[in-house]
Amino acid sequence: MIISIMKENIDDEHICCAIGNDKENKQRAQSKKDWLKERFDDGLVFKRLNERGKVFIEYMPIETVWKPIEGKNFLVINCLWVSGKFKGQGWSKKLLDECITDAKREGKDGIAVVSSDKDRPFLTDKKFYLKQGFQTADTAFPYFELLALRFTDTAAFPKFTMKAKEGKCSSKKDFYFVYSDQCVFMDEYAGVFSSVAERNGFSSEIKKLTSSEDAKKEGSPFGTFGVYFKGKFLTHELMTEEKFEKLVLEKCK
Repeated sequence: MIISIMKENIDDEHICCAIGNDKENKQRAQSKKDWLKERFDDGLVFKRLNERGKVFIEYMPIETVWKPIEGKNFLVINCLWVSGKFKGQGWSKKLLDECITDAKREGKDGIAVVSSDKDRPFLTDKKFYLKQGFQTADTAFPYFELLALRFTDTAAFPKFTMKAKEGKCSSKKDFYFVYSDQCVFMDEYAGVFSSVAERNGFSSEIKKLTSSEDAKKEGSPFGTFGVYFKGKFLTHELMTEEKFEKLVLEKCK
């Protein structure tokens, strides 16, 4: 059974992203719950399988979404995640159908989701969405694609902002790390990556997004996390400290 996480039950329910009982996971889960509580009034919806596992979907109106996307009257999927033993059972389609049903009931023109040109870590599977009738509505440097499902052919496609399309940031530092609490792990990764950059002789800046407006102006196309080098987008990927240091030495020295 799919259940909705709302203000009324969020304190008593797990939210999939961090479900361990250790201190670190409890802190991660609380940061995500705090973020969600402040977004419900902006139209955010969080639904999950009523099981202990990572099977959930999160979406909200394009007008209030924390991504550099422009448009009107669409819902945007922040995350659709099905993992482990729950794969291959049709849960991705069922969760997407929940979003489609809500969008049509609310009179929306369609649904959008950020993907990429090919299968990449932490980005949603393009092939799945194309099979459901989505189309590529826009692209952003270097590999992002904005997919959209329109309910009518007359609806205007949503777009990435020009800054996002060009893969640029406003920071003058060598490395710029931008993130939000929409994902429970980003605060940690931003700190670790910044330390790696600085011990290799680079200056760095960390920017935590605090509003939808902030995210639309400064966020990466991925939304929750972005790494920029010399003002240009480098990666959205979360990786080990060792892997990021290798990336720094290979691409940035």
